[in-house]
Amino acid sequence: MSNTIPGISRFPCGVLLAQHRIEAVLLEEISKHPNVTIQRSVEPIHIEIDNSQIERSQSHPVTVKLRRTLRDVAEHMVKGADEGPAPKQNCMDADPSRPSQERIHARYVVGCDGAHSWTRTQLGFLMEGEQTEYIWGVLDIIPLTDFPDIRSRCAIHSADFGTIMIIPREDGLVRIYCQLSTVAPGSDGRFDRSRITPDSILEAAQRIIRPYKLEYKYRDWWTVYQIGQRVGNHFSAEERIFLAGDAIHTHSPKAGQGMNVSIQDTYNLGWKLAMVVKGIAKPSILKTYETERRAVAQELIAFDQEYSRLWSSRPKKDAGDTSGLSMAAFERAFKQQQLFASGFGVHYHPNPLIAYDSSGTNGIINHPDAVRGTSLSENDCASSHQYLASKTILGQRFPSFKVINHSDARCWHLANWLKSDGHFHILLFAGDVSQCGQMDRVRKFASEMTKRSNTIPLKRRQYTQHHWNSRSRQSTQGRSGVARLLTIHAAPRQRVEMHDFPSLLFPFDEELGYDYDCIFVDGDSYYEGHGQAYQGYGIDPSTGCVIVLRPDQHVAWIGEIEDVAGLERYFAKVLVGR
Repeated sequence: MSNTIPGISRFPCGVLLAQHRIEAVLLEEISKHPNVTIQRSVEPIHIEIDNSQIERSQSHPVTVKLRRTLRDVAEHMVKGADEGPAPKQNCMDADPSRPSQERIHARYVVGCDGAHSWTRTQLGFLMEGEQTEYIWGVLDIIPLTDFPDIRSRCAIHSADFGTIMIIPREDGLVRIYCQLSTVAPGSDGRFDRSRITPDSILEAAQRIIRPYKLEYKYRDWWTVYQIGQRVGNHFSAEERIFLAGDAIHTHSPKAGQGMNVSIQDTYNLGWKLAMVVKGIAKPSILKTYETERRAVAQELIAFDQEYSRLWSSRPKKDAGDTSGLSMAAFERAFKQQQLFASGFGVHYHPNPLIAYDSSGTNGIINHPDAVRGTSLSENDCASSHQYLASKTILGQRFPSFKVINHSDARCWHLANWLKSDGHFHILLFAGDVSQCGQMDRVRKFASEMTKRSNTIPLKRRQYTQHHWNSRSRQSTQGRSGVARLLTIHAAPRQRVEMHDFPSLLFPFDEELGYDYDCIFVDGDSYYEGHGQAYQGYGIDPSTGCVIVLRPDQHVAWIGEIEDVAGLERYFAKVLVGR
């Protein structure tokens, strides 16, 4: 579906997939890891934290008591429309031979158990917000219609009967969100769900879409909901028990935020937990989960309140209609929704993982004390220089522009080389290295980085499946690192050789040879033109800079090429000392 705002992503089309299909993809990936097991038909009945063990990073202070449910199942499968059973090698269902109850001692627990979260209830946390009067029905159908835009994502505002949103899906399905303007909540603020059927939702949609016709014979799913907009008052307990997804924020599903934002929650938490559990990062970085994601949830709820109001409002009848909805205002909100859903509308404020702008340029929050809901001091955050990459905003997702692989002249989106594998990325924008003195600056950077190999350990090679034979695994043992280093220069490709660069930037392996995928050029491609990456990132080719990306690709630090000491100070806030 071609609905992506140009310039924010290398993917021109949005993809709408049912949740069970997303789950099937995740299950397939999990099945590749034999040490990860999914247990089904199991529920928690008690959870507690031993406060005396919290400060010991290697301790297991959380105790969870589990029991098998009465629903014994021989097998559990997640099926899509045509893909058959999802992989279940790693799924353990209720097994009569196992104890009916068990006790688990855990270092960390994550509760992703929905809007009626058991974990949240046990912790005594509250959901703050309100229930709106807006009631909507949802149909997933294969439509029989003469409406010409049925395969385009669109909205229809009728003058008298409400609004529908049309979202094309896979296998000929279309999701229709329909405002039920004739249904109102009762005196208790809730509506009588028994009064609403798929037929009544269809009838409401038919009134709105007239004079076009709308029918269906196949319905995949339907539901009805009353919009509730709430945020949890806490996202974690002692940075040992965490909540994510609907367990801490609920809102309208029309903005495409449910699963999108929930996955963003857990990814934000996941890479931090992984680095802490492995002893790479300091446990203190886990505090940033709540400060970052709660701010996002609050911004999302504020946006969703306005978005829901716009969806449920009557459109203007003419220029003199002051009470009706302006379509220009609706269009602006529609684009803002796309930024939220894609993650590019998220802006994390300064914290130990996001440096603050010491120059105070571009109106960016330039001091960590400005972070809402925190008591950070200047010592908690590293300093940075936003002006060196004026369009690459600290705390926001790193945008992608096309660059050329220096070795083979193939054009790539830079994001293709920013693998999401739990590592940081250090991007050296080396500038025009054909100019006098610029390559000397690059060599000095490489020299200073080599001296700091213990404090800023680099990851060497992104191995392909072909390399993973026993010999390669044996020869590459011990080559762990926290960051991958890539170079992007702005010199004419024909005037610079890869061997002109320091070996740190163009590394050699005795078995695998040179790494030809670590130096790129911002230049003209024979087939795809000039990517204008330096211009897109707001970087001056005559000076260049260094940019650090977190594992979730949010911009963490920006500094001068010579400021390796500043780069080291940033990682010192994050990594366990070596």
